[in-house]
Amino acid sequence: MGERGGCTRKVLRVNLTHKDSSTQHIDREVFEKFLGGRGVAAKIYFEEIAPEVRPLDEANKLIFMTGPLTGTVVPASTKFQCATKSPETGIYLCSNAGGDFGPQLKFAGYQGLIIEGRASKPVYVSINDDKVEVKDATKLWGKTTGEVDKILREEISGSKAGVMSVGPAAEEKVAFCCIRVDGRSFGRGGAGAVMASKNLKAIVVKGQGKLNYANLVELKKRIKPGEVRKACQDLADYGRPIYTESINELGCYPVRNFQTAVFSEVDKIDARFMKENFFVKNRACFKCPVACLKVCRVKAGRFEGWTVVPEYETIWALGAQCGVSDFNGILSANLLCDEYGMDTISTGNIIGFAMELYERGMITQEDTGGLKLTFGSSEAVLEAIELIAKRKKVGDILARGFRGIAAEIPGSEQYMMQVKGMPFAAYDPRGFYGMGLTYGTSSRGACHNVGGWTIRAELLSEEYDRFALKGKGKLVKSIQDTRAYIDSLGICTVVRRALGFSDEPDPTILNLVTGLDFTDKLMEIGERIYNLERLILAREGIRRKDDMLPARITKEKIPEGPAKGHVLTKEMYKVELDEYYEARGWDREGLPIPKKIDNLGLTNL
Repeated sequence: MGERGGCTRKVLRVNLTHKDSSTQHIDREVFEKFLGGRGVAAKIYFEEIAPEVRPLDEANKLIFMTGPLTGTVVPASTKFQCATKSPETGIYLCSNAGGDFGPQLKFAGYQGLIIEGRASKPVYVSINDDKVEVKDATKLWGKTTGEVDKILREEISGSKAGVMSVGPAAEEKVAFCCIRVDGRSFGRGGAGAVMASKNLKAIVVKGQGKLNYANLVELKKRIKPGEVRKACQDLADYGRPIYTESINELGCYPVRNFQTAVFSEVDKIDARFMKENFFVKNRACFKCPVACLKVCRVKAGRFEGWTVVPEYETIWALGAQCGVSDFNGILSANLLCDEYGMDTISTGNIIGFAMELYERGMITQEDTGGLKLTFGSSEAVLEAIELIAKRKKVGDILARGFRGIAAEIPGSEQYMMQVKGMPFAAYDPRGFYGMGLTYGTSSRGACHNVGGWTIRAELLSEEYDRFALKGKGKLVKSIQDTRAYIDSLGICTVVRRALGFSDEPDPTILNLVTGLDFTDKLMEIGERIYNLERLILAREGIRRKDDMLPARITKEKIPEGPAKGHVLTKEMYKVELDEYYEARGWDREGLPIPKKIDNLGLTNL
């Protein structure tokens, strides 16, 4: 295949123990079967991270992989993937991020980057085309992600360079720490704690190379940024917080740790309120015409004047999940999480959960050091973030994530909104039954992205009524397979439909980049990737019992709103899960059967 479309198929390995680097090439057959990104990262994970390896062991690795479209002229070709073993869930983790790092890695000549070993003291990795160095980072240790980003950009004089870093909370091994990437994040699952455990504070990359294309002339005729933006106009105008009002109106916007699903003060946190009162400017990721990132300014408090980009999930997690309607406080909490390097979704989930335990007397002021951990208090959220990041008082327990908390606070598990240790996203599955199956079967634990966002289909298709059970197995499988191949391409999911990448994909753009023909192959590639991930999970001990939903979802009815009275009982969920396993070609324990493995060309693994 050569190096058409930037697919150098060259992977850079950096060994921190020995402070050296080497390169290897991905076989063409592997590229054609797994594309790149999430698919190739999962294959490398399967081959190199044994099931007995623990997340913070030296033997764990950080596998970063771009896709064939990353860094190309294709709109929003910003994405790249990370695979590692998760400190939050203890199992396989896949995560994606935007920013400039992925494209810059491609410009430097690399399809992927694998970090292995552990440095004896704090270091950072510098990649400048073919010059790879492991440098001393003693001066960076203890600094926030914002400080690190600023220092490194000044050092390399590179505004367009890609910079990844971890914050002080990762240094404390908080289980749900993220890796910050050019203002974006590898958010879920705790990859930041893995990075810090290797004494690796940051990675910076700058490339001067240019990507090649199989047919650039025809490709430029096909990509029309103006049409892409028009197709995503709501997101261009308001960003992803545009969903806040509608999800609340549908009665499935979780409030106070999923005790209800309607937020009475939603008008103080929705997208229009945000834009009218806090919006500063739009920001776009690499080559993105949509610019769905809405930069907002904090108006008061310790972060007055600072700017941050709040996402739908973050606004919910640090807002309604904690009963908070103070948007200024939500922005401040968002900033604090970013600077410490903590995933906002898990942080907000765990604080909301802790607030319920405080309300029930299972956590006391003695545990919190005097902090009144009450719902509705934005100051309590900020103080709780500090306790977690510094592992002080009850924060030391909360920093362990749901798996660790369960072992320390008896009886608390029934109030945890999670699957496989991963906290829920901002959709109550009692209001959309497909989302329950999404949370249960996601490859990385409860997740609306990897697991499959069913809400569009459940609202717009007569075939998939949101309170129906039949058909959800087929629906979730299709969405998961679609997302798997898209995560492997290297484009943002926001623009995928406008580029022809759906569950009935038009691969023309990919073909023009690579010179290969992916007609009728992309959905099969997505299915192959998802089955490979399930084989990884099976090897790590995951079975049907691990795909189950928490007690609140299966036993407690939504108390108010449009979805009032709805619940997703174990018996109801069984209907969905059985259908899903059948659609996947898995047995009743959720294990891919030999025929399925063989049909997907995974037998050699």
